[in-house]
Amino acid sequence: MKAIINKIIEYFNGKKISELYPKWEKNLLQLQKKIDYTFRDDTLLKAALTHKSYLRRRYNDHKIPSPFERMEFLGDSILGFVTSKELFAHHPDEQEGKLSKLKSKIVSETYLTLKANSLDLGKYLLLSQEELASGGTAKPSILSDSMEAMICAIYLDSGIASTSKFIKNYILKDYESLVTRDELVNYKSILQEYIQSKNQSPPDYITIGEEGPEHSKVFVVEVHIDKKLMGTGKGSTKKTAHQEAARMACQKLGI
Repeated sequence: MKAIINKIIEYFNGKKISELYPKWEKNLLQLQKKIDYTFRDDTLLKAALTHKSYLRRRYNDHKIPSPFERMEFLGDSILGFVTSKELFAHHPDEQEGKLSKLKSKIVSETYLTLKANSLDLGKYLLLSQEELASGGTAKPSILSDSMEAMICAIYLDSGIASTSKFIKNYILKDYESLVTRDELVNYKSILQEYIQSKNQSPPDYITIGEEGPEHSKVFVVEVHIDKKLMGTGKGSTKKTAHQEAARMACQKLGI
C-alpha cells in the first residue's frame, strides 16, 4: 500500500500544480475544517480533487490513468463496504433485499452529489477550461466521483478507522430522511414491478429528441406501456430523462 501511496504522491508532485494555484492551498485548508479531518499528507487530497480533464489537458497524460480515476475506483469500494457494515448493524430486522436497495441509494451518483453540494465541493476542484465552461463543477458525475476519490484519499492517509468516521459523519448523516427524497426514488424500478404484477409487457422507453448545444444537451424521453404513451421526461442524461418519464407514468397510474 505504501508503494501505491508514494506513486500517487510522486506523480502528482511532479506536476507542480500547487505552484500554479497558491490560493488553492488556502481553500483546501478550509475544506479540511469542513470535513473535520486534517491530512498528514495533503498531496493525497490535492490528487483526489484534480480531475482527469485538468491533467490530460494541461499535461497531455492520455496514456496512463490519472490518480483521480484510480482513487475514485478504490473510494467506491470503501464506501460500499462501510455503508454495508453500518446498514447491517443498524437494521438487524431488515431482509437482504431491503438493505441492498437502501445501500444502492446511498452509494448512488444522486445521493453523493447531494453530499458533495453540502460541502460545496465543486469550488475545490481543478478542472480543464473546457470542463469548467460546460458546468463541470456542478456535474453529478464529477461531484460524485470526487467524493469517492476523497474517501480514498483519507483511507490512504490514515486507514479505515478515519475513513469510516468520515463516511458515518458526512455520507451517512441523515441518510434515512435523504433517501426518501424524490430524486432518489427509483421510479423505473417501481413502474417495472407494477407492470410485472399486472402481467403486462415491460415499459418501452423511447428517446424522441435532444435539445440544447452539444456541451449542454437535454434529452427528451417517452415511456409507453402497451403502445400507450404514459409519460414524458427531460434530463441532462438519458438516465435522468427515463426516471422523469417513469415518475410521470407512476403518477398517472396512481402508484
